[in-house]
Amino acid sequence: MKPRGRGLLCWLLLLPLVASRAYGGVTLPQDGVIRVGSKSFAESYLLAELAAQLLESEGFTVQRKTGLGGTLIAYEALQQGAIDLYPEYTGTLSRVILKRPALTGRPLEVALEKRGLQLVAPLGFNNGYAIVVPEGLARKLSLDTISDLASYPELRVGFSLEFLNREDGWPALRAYYGLPQAAGGIEHALAYPALDSGRLDVTDADTTDGQLGTFALRLLEDDRQFFPAYDAVLLARADLPPAAGGVLSRLGGIIDDATMRGLNRRVSEEQLGPARVAAEFLEARGLAGDAHGARAPTAAGPGFGHILRHTLTHLKLTGIALGLACLVALPGALLLYRRPRVARALLYATGLVQTVPALALLALLIPLVGLGQAPAVIALFLYSLLPVVRNTLAGLFGVDPLLKQVATGIGLTPLQQLLRVELPLAMPMILAGIRTAAVISIGTATLAAFVGAGGLGEPIITGLTLNDHRLILAGAVPAALLAVAVELAFEALERLLIPRHLSA
Repeated sequence: MKPRGRGLLCWLLLLPLVASRAYGGVTLPQDGVIRVGSKSFAESYLLAELAAQLLESEGFTVQRKTGLGGTLIAYEALQQGAIDLYPEYTGTLSRVILKRPALTGRPLEVALEKRGLQLVAPLGFNNGYAIVVPEGLARKLSLDTISDLASYPELRVGFSLEFLNREDGWPALRAYYGLPQAAGGIEHALAYPALDSGRLDVTDADTTDGQLGTFALRLLEDDRQFFPAYDAVLLARADLPPAAGGVLSRLGGIIDDATMRGLNRRVSEEQLGPARVAAEFLEARGLAGDAHGARAPTAAGPGFGHILRHTLTHLKLTGIALGLACLVALPGALLLYRRPRVARALLYATGLVQTVPALALLALLIPLVGLGQAPAVIALFLYSLLPVVRNTLAGLFGVDPLLKQVATGIGLTPLQQLLRVELPLAMPMILAGIRTAAVISIGTATLAAFVGAGGLGEPIITGLTLNDHRLILAGAVPAALLAVAVELAFEALERLLIPRHLSA
């Protein structure tokens, strides 16, 4: 490719980043606002609410950025300044983030200070990892310890995706205990129902999980002491206002293991919502009133206003990404299709992006553009490129060569051939590619909630986390209807733009 062509493509690829900034996608520090984050599991939501409501009771303006996926996404958001604090655990900090398993106490604090971070409030409880099996199976096979699993290689083992890949997760545990099972991945919210139905035998759990009693699960004893202590803390940036840190320190040591398990049970079983449970706990301890707990839609189900807001955000994300993809892919394909080798390279490049898992791509984009809509728009843009490029090239290459010869014979210039012959004949394929990209974007955009971009993925992920089917349906049904509406809209557009004899 000529240098001028390479420069053009570079500018085109920078377009989604510029546009996402123009639409306010990049999260930048805001004076006077404390941004509280959380991971995407119930206890993290609840602890984040405790911190947020306590700060609000003292007059601080708080912005919630909850449900940020796993450890690495939340930690990266903290490092980049997209959030100011989030709940974390000392074992995770030492083993997963700092890669120093034996680090505790003051040495842990010093190591974090070197990264511009601080521990604000040790909360008082230990939420360690545990391996659990159904109580009935445990009695049948006399399973009491993790070591006992070594005698039953046929057991069906499935762990949360984070546990499968952590330094202190399944690979290290398997090697440490000499376990023979091969484990698969399963979303944590789906693991307990799978155990209850008999489709799974072993999974990971948190020792403070409120659902352990609901599903009659036995925690296997860590008889060789593999797991470290996971003391709950609030991990914050070093530049957190001292006054805010002073307020949050009131949470220090006020929650023991049993209390945390009970709070989690109220969220998971009674489905009261993290905001309400947090408000009632703070009020009972004399730390804050209940003014902030009543507003959460999770306790009574989401209203129409919330669904509409999520739907409009979803449309905004997919619309911007799809528009940018068309703006880049269509001119690029038109410029390069007469150069088959370069066009093939473009197809390979766009196809390569499709092999990267969406959540991994979002996590990789956080250090570059922060949280919010920017990484979501860029990821959706990249995933939309392949269908548009592939179908545009296929449509152009599929034009009958005889027609091209006739066009040349009657004196049409290459540009006239493109506009009058090739593009009209390729239009059905081009529109089909854009339609495919639109549907892919609508589905993939649900994962944007993991990086604080909102959309219909927010109620879905929250519902999975909190075991609230109302929330799941509040996101899944509109997303499905949106996909159907897009299909119908493109069908109407095709009838409008494409002559009947070409669409047959």
